[in-house]
Parts: sequence; structure tokens; C-alpha cells
Amino acid sequence: MRAVVFERYGEAAEVREVADPRPAEHGAVVRVEATGLCRSDWHGWQGHDPDITLPHVPGHEFAGVVESVGARVTRWRPGDRVTVPFVCACGTCPSCARGDHQVCERQTQPGFTHWGSFARYVALDHADVNLVALPAELSYATAAALGCRFATAWRAVVQQGRVAAGEWVAVHGCGGVGLSAVMIAAASGARVVAVDVSAGALELARTFGAVHGVDAAAVPDTAAAVRDLTGGGAHLSLDALGSPVTCAASVEGLRRRGRHVQVGLLPSPDGTTPVPMARAIALELELLGSHGMAAHAYPPMLELVRAGVLRPDLLVTSVIGLAEVPAALAAAGTAPGAGVTVAEPWR
Repeated sequence: MRAVVFERYGEAAEVREVADPRPAEHGAVVRVEATGLCRSDWHGWQGHDPDITLPHVPGHEFAGVVESVGARVTRWRPGDRVTVPFVCACGTCPSCARGDHQVCERQTQPGFTHWGSFARYVALDHADVNLVALPAELSYATAAALGCRFATAWRAVVQQGRVAAGEWVAVHGCGGVGLSAVMIAAASGARVVAVDVSAGALELARTFGAVHGVDAAAVPDTAAAVRDLTGGGAHLSLDALGSPVTCAASVEGLRRRGRHVQVGLLPSPDGTTPVPMARAIALELELLGSHGMAAHAYPPMLELVRAGVLRPDLLVTSVIGLAEVPAALAAAGTAPGAGVTVAEPWR
């Protein structure tokens, strides 16, 4: 099959022919019809993920058709239209037994722990636990964003963030996750303040329901701007980018007893990031992490997508072929563009 492969961290990836994957006894192989290009893929390419073994095929959010299944798989068969969370759970560890598949103790992640979806086929573990059936009316390009960015934003806003109608929600970083969070929070009845350095991203955020946009390139103190616009601070704030600056601004922009959800990855040489804990203590803030979403939690989100309340299709602003992925991957760290870029490996 054709796949995007890189041999060394930070050096140019290339499209080449590699062997087709085969399913494990508990797994499946999916024919990839569309796959999103996410900033997490860029982090992996840069060497920020310790699970990656070189050479490597990145890509972790996708939709497609079941090509083959292992002998122990009972719920799926070739031809089924599916997507999958970027965290594939084992289904049997103590965390999975509690339903917390997104923090599975033996999780695998396509595009990180093994070869991913920037290819015609991708292998997945524990298919009966992790595959998600796609509604017939949902296109592959739209569904490709569900496995990471949209589902991640849904869990961060609705489940971890506990958004409520009438609350102020601040979203720091309006890439794919951030714009998804804006859309989901607005659909939940919240009033959203979007923060980004890109005028294009802020315009999209307003289109998806943000009532205010803060240009972080022009405003020296975005946290103060959020507090002013919300009359004292956000009830819920998300760092959807993942940087020490946006993390601190998200915490600093909260009102008393507000909730900060860290969604964006925060790589650093020593694995730590400064957080304004004095404010967290004084205002009794909640600081929460959010890491994807379990396959069994998809139905309420998919029902709102099916009903047209949520429109992840509007997030897709660029569709490219596999040959264009290496350049787009390299640009994701500095010029990711507005919205979601989706690749179609069959092109």
C-alpha cells in the first residue's frame, strides 16, 4: 500500500510503498477513506512522543471501511463503515472496567504506538471495543475529524468541563480542537469567547457561535481581556492549543470556582509546565485534563451530528491527497491554517 513514512524526527516524510497490515486475532484492518491531519501528528513527527518507533507512518484520526477482521472479532465484518477513537482501549484493565477507556492502562494509539492512518490501510487493536459505526449520511471526510478533534472537544466541554447553558466559555487556540469546542459550547447554550492569533481562525470561531474574539497577536493580556468581556472571568476555559502561555492565560481568565480543562499537549524537556497555582488556590479553581473519548461514549454526540445540531462538516476547510501530506505535516507546527485539513489516501 501507499503510505506516508518518516525515517528520522523532523526530517521530511515521503510517500512510498509498504506492506499491507494484517489484523490481530482481536483486531481489524480498516481501509482508510479519509484521515485528518492534526497538530498531534506534528508533535509525533518532531519526536515529542516516546511511543514512536522509527521508521513510522503517522495519522490517528480517520474514517473508512472494515477490510478484514481477526478470528476473535464478533461485532464487525468487512464492509462496515467505521471510525475509531485515537485511544484504542484493551477493554479489560481496571480503568476499562470503570468505563474509562480513554485512559486505558494498556492503550494503543494508531499513528503513535504503531503505524497509523496516513496510508490506504490501518490496523487496530481490540476491534469489538473500539470501532464506532458511522451513520450512513455522514461523509468520510466529516467523520475523519471525529476520532480525535471533535470527540476530544466534546468530552472536554461536555463531560469534563460540565458546560451549562448561560455560562461563559473561553477557548484558547482555535485550530481543529478549539473550533470544535466553540461549536459544541455554543450548541450547549454557552456564551463563547474565542482566543487566537489568526484572524481567519477567529472569523471561523464567530461563524461557529463565538460571541467575542480576542486577537492574541494584538492584545498583550488575553486573560484580562477574557475577564473584561465576561464580567469577571469565564466559568469554563480550555487550552486547546497546548503551550505554557495559553495554559496560564486559560487559568488566569477564570472567575471564582471556574474550571480549566487542558486539552492541548504540553511537551517540555522535563515533562512539566508552570501553572498559576496561587490563583487556583485563592479562587478554588478546578484544573482538569481531557484525553480523547471512549468509543462507547460516541452515541449522544453522533445523534446531535445526525440531527444537524452539530456540524463537524463545516470544520473541514481543506481536502488533499496523500502526496500533499508530507508538506502539510511539516507546516502544521508553524502555519497550520484555519479549520481542519483532511487527506484522502486513495487520491
